[in-house]
Amino acid sequence: MTFIPRLLPLLLALLVLLFYGTFSFAQQDEELETILELEMPATRQLMERAFRLTRHGRNRNDYWQAAVNFCKAARLGSIEAQYQLGMLYASGTGVRSHRDYAAALFATAGQQGHQLAQAMLDSMPLKKLQLPGCMLSDKQLPAKSGYRSHSFSFSKDIDIDKLIKKLPPQKTWIIDLVYTMAPWYQIDPRLALSIISIESNFNPNAVSPKNAMGLMQLIPATAERFNVQDAFDAAQNIKAGLRYLRWLLKRYDGDVALAAAGYNAGEGAVDRHKGIPPYPETQAYVARVLNLYKKKRCCDGF
Repeated sequence: MTFIPRLLPLLLALLVLLFYGTFSFAQQDEELETILELEMPATRQLMERAFRLTRHGRNRNDYWQAAVNFCKAARLGSIEAQYQLGMLYASGTGVRSHRDYAAALFATAGQQGHQLAQAMLDSMPLKKLQLPGCMLSDKQLPAKSGYRSHSFSFSKDIDIDKLIKKLPPQKTWIIDLVYTMAPWYQIDPRLALSIISIESNFNPNAVSPKNAMGLMQLIPATAERFNVQDAFDAAQNIKAGLRYLRWLLKRYDGDVALAAAGYNAGEGAVDRHKGIPPYPETQAYVARVLNLYKKKRCCDGF
């Protein structure tokens, strides 16, 4: 029973996390209700719909739909909607990033007393008052954020199924582990195995020159992000890699090429370049993943 005292700090930390997480959500609901109480009847329903989409959005289209609703409410005079729409334009979430639109919306809301909008103008000063077209006409919609299209041809010589059949017997346990864990995160095991093949060649102790570790080659920042205690523990490593892959696929609407590019170069690089970054390493990496996996989308109904 000596393991119980060692578990107590972990259990206490978990209880604290659950308490504060619950408190945080309750506080957010209370703040949202306060905001909605200030809305006019004409804008309240639009704002409710928009906030629901931003809080529970699954993909870029959900956030774009939120922007459409915020813009309708903003055009009808909602100060909060003007601020929220400005935040979407500032971050390029759902809509095409546009600093001038964002600054103009912050200025419009700030002039009417919105303190957060005023604060945003300190980091995004107004150069010219240029409002998005959807604010000026109900016939215009915000431009969707988008990523450049990409095309890759598949090689018929190799795929992940052929590759794993050639693995030595001492590595087949990795296949079983992935096939067990991947469905927990709605990931096609074949995609996860394709990533593992390229990242580490099924070596649980692999270390890259950039200090990426283990089967799915987690860099220290990613390991910390997903609470990995031992990156060379196969189960922990695969779990974190699957969670990151699931997050990337959700972010890029199931586009395997963009998710693979994000896994290799980071989602920040994909977002900056609005597509697969022009890095030779990343371009080659994406091509290798697609050649092994043989699918461009994942993972609904795999």
